[in-house]
Amino acid sequence: MAADFLSVYPYSLEEAKRLKEVSLWRKSHKENVACKEAIREAICRDFDGKYLKAECAERVIELYGFRRVRWVLANTVQHKDHDGRFSRENKLWAEVVFIPENKNHLGNLNNNMEFVVDSHPAVLDGFINQYRCVYQGLGLFEHIHCEPDSKNLDYTGKVLVISLDILKESYWSQQNQLWLATGGFGCHPDSSGRAVFSICLSDGENTRWNRSDFVGILKEEFLPDWAKEKLVEYQTQKQESSGIGGLEIK
Repeated sequence: MAADFLSVYPYSLEEAKRLKEVSLWRKSHKENVACKEAIREAICRDFDGKYLKAECAERVIELYGFRRVRWVLANTVQHKDHDGRFSRENKLWAEVVFIPENKNHLGNLNNNMEFVVDSHPAVLDGFINQYRCVYQGLGLFEHIHCEPDSKNLDYTGKVLVISLDILKESYWSQQNQLWLATGGFGCHPDSSGRAVFSICLSDGENTRWNRSDFVGILKEEFLPDWAKEKLVEYQTQKQESSGIGGLEIK
């Protein structure tokens, strides 16, 4: 992904008022509506009555980014969850995206209806399939790739997966997600400290993160070959240091 995009505002209009961030909410809402229109126009352009062109979703992603397109698609499916033309898999995919309710100034209508895509549900379901396929093609790490009890484990010397919520989309890659924890109070699950000092496996950058910035400890089975080589390199360089234990490469 070569560009960064306007951030998706994650809170309701009511919360935005409380936080004095109404301008941020409005900008994001306006972008949601524009993204909805872009999806509708892309489907009109790329659907020939039988087939949807393979690159249809990718073109919209290039304009609005993965986060925004996901937000708009999930909002649409959530409002049309009764429609059997959306697949069960796509309904479950949309269900996990929390989109706060946004009442208008009258208090009786939901502003989120303004970015519900009104394309034919069966065709839109195909568009969602395309989106999910493009996203999966990035090969990014998520919760399913991490140790299930990571929140209760010590991070010291472990390869950690940083959350995509922390990274700009222009930095979304496996190389930017994998970090070797070298120390900090945040490495310990029961510590009141949050700091986790770590090294980016791909380029050796040293950075302080918070424990909450990480999804968890990467399961060894998902460690890429390039990362194994980097890990061995770092462990060899620091084998006399007391702060780095780590993942044993067999």
